[in-house]
Amino acid sequence: MIRISIQLREALGRLTLPALVAGAFGVMLLGKADAVLVERLRMSLSDALAPLYGVLAEPVEAARNLVEDASNLWSLRTENARLRQENENLRHWQAAALALDSENAQLRRQLSFVPDSTATFRTARVVADAGGTYARAVLLATGPLLPVRKGQVALDERGLAGRVTEVGERSARVLLITDLNSRIPVVLESSRARAVMVGTNGARPRLQHWPEGSPPKEGERVVTGAESTSFPTGLPVGVVHWSDSGTPEIETYAQLNRLDLLRIFEFGLSGVLPPEAVARPEPRARR
Repeated sequence: MIRISIQLREALGRLTLPALVAGAFGVMLLGKADAVLVERLRMSLSDALAPLYGVLAEPVEAARNLVEDASNLWSLRTENARLRQENENLRHWQAAALALDSENAQLRRQLSFVPDSTATFRTARVVADAGGTYARAVLLATGPLLPVRKGQVALDERGLAGRVTEVGERSARVLLITDLNSRIPVVLESSRARAVMVGTNGARPRLQHWPEGSPPKEGERVVTGAESTSFPTGLPVGVVHWSDSGTPEIETYAQLNRLDLLRIFEFGLSGVLPPEAVARPEPRARR
């Protein structure tokens, strides 16, 4: 075994940094002088180290997969517990729904109830914000294979959107429930109080004319009422939201700011006023 004196060791230690700096400058100069040679050396070194990288990557990848599998197993355990609880809740509500359905059928037999006819619908694509006479309306592409008539109710996949007000050969205009000319009788579902939903040309219609002593409650569900023959009862509209100014507004279920497809329902209702009986607003000034 070769022993190195302390003085020699200290001298070598002092020379290490200058040697590394000199080597770095030498590599830089070599790279400037012969770029092709440096590239060959670099690729040769990469070719030599590539199998080693592959060998080292396998246990690292195996360890990573093991950690992911353990995490997934723990997530599956939590998910299974949540699904079991949801299944219990669904079984509870299924039993309640079956009991209510049986009771409802019995009451209908006692009252000789005549059920409403089954509604039919057709789906049409929204092609433009119609504008023009109304501030909040959309234009539908219909065509001869999609017959639409005035007064039919339009819904998106979430809730009530509006009514058909004008019909052409290949298009139809739907007046949205947020338009200033929209007036719809509604029911506050928890209190069964009746009110009128009025459009504001804004994002949310507001409520008016509810019974004294039964003000709308925050978060209360709102559905269409049966006071007129224009809308069927029970169509989902939205939930009550009190604004900062103290006005009860409706957060609509329908995504009225990004309508793409609308379902046009035929409920067989006759409460559609003729055009001469509808107050037409003045056309909006062009900006």
